[in-house]
Amino acid sequence: MYQCMRSLRRNCLGEKPCELELLSDASTIFDGAFNNVNYEDPDINVAIPVFSIHGNHDDPTGDGHYCALDLLQVSGLLNYFGRVTQSDKLEIKPILLQKGKTKLALYGMSNVRDERLFRTFRDGNVKFFKPTVQQTDWFNLMTVHQNHHAHNETGYLPENFLPEFLDLVVWGHEHECLIEPRRNPEMMFDVIQPGSSVATSLVPGEAVPKHVAIIKVAGKDFEIEKKIRLKTVRPFVTRELILSQDKRFKNLAKVKDNRSKLTIELKKVVEELIEEAKDEWLEIQNPEGDEDYEPPTPEQIPLPLVRLKVEYSAPDGGKFDVENPQRFSNRFVNQVANVNDVVQFYRKKQSSTSEYTSVSEGAS
Repeated sequence: MYQCMRSLRRNCLGEKPCELELLSDASTIFDGAFNNVNYEDPDINVAIPVFSIHGNHDDPTGDGHYCALDLLQVSGLLNYFGRVTQSDKLEIKPILLQKGKTKLALYGMSNVRDERLFRTFRDGNVKFFKPTVQQTDWFNLMTVHQNHHAHNETGYLPENFLPEFLDLVVWGHEHECLIEPRRNPEMMFDVIQPGSSVATSLVPGEAVPKHVAIIKVAGKDFEIEKKIRLKTVRPFVTRELILSQDKRFKNLAKVKDNRSKLTIELKKVVEELIEEAKDEWLEIQNPEGDEDYEPPTPEQIPLPLVRLKVEYSAPDGGKFDVENPQRFSNRFVNQVANVNDVVQFYRKKQSSTSEYTSVSEGAS
């Protein structure tokens, strides 16, 4: 909260006039102590207004049903909208904003437990309100924070549950950065999934470069004016090896007591990944080629996240004697950030129900 408030105050307050005109009744949108947008408050100088829904890590709870965004709103630092007061009956009203000739209807739906939200949509208990005047002139943008992909039959929000009149959906919650707009051919709106700002789990989707985007809306059209690669994200690389198919390892399967040789070769692979992560991080620090740029010292380069998945099923008559994964990972103390889980060993399962089984916790 401290870092968030510090950033908002340093970057969003100031004398620059805000040219957004609020056309909707603020009291029907902002259900808090101050029912107005912060840039219209005469006691606060807001140069860049921020509008936010809440996600699943900052949902309202406890006495008063408050969340972190309530504190940020009552302090005047942002505008918290898209509250969900009844998860079994949703009424979603837009914030109507105008700048010049462009009219923006900003819809928000804060996070609801996915199974419950699926049921609410399915039962027809979600109502979207549209502007009553000049309906064809509005650019309709919606923000959501739900599972984007079907983890089970009802544990996500299908895109086709959302109304067809939307022009753009900004999708939160999912961590993979898919910053390029993707058109839904059935609903005919575009979807952008910015992803998380940092890597929070060691999966390939988190290793995708993290971006934010500046979107320009003019009339009924939008475009990504600029994609910005996040420079401060801890570098993360992931790789997968199938030992029986890799020329560096497959001949070791017939070598007796091959654990030490395997460990030496796998250690070389991890060291290569560490260097790859550092080089990638350094490369994005000065993408414009600034001549006055001073490269960071080795101490300033953050320790990378490295994940190596190793499938160690051996051909008939052979064996890959892999080391305990935590013991192997501990070899890279002061070289990586995740010193306990650099490597994950798994092997093919001799069962028709599942092709692979993970043994990362049981290998010795």
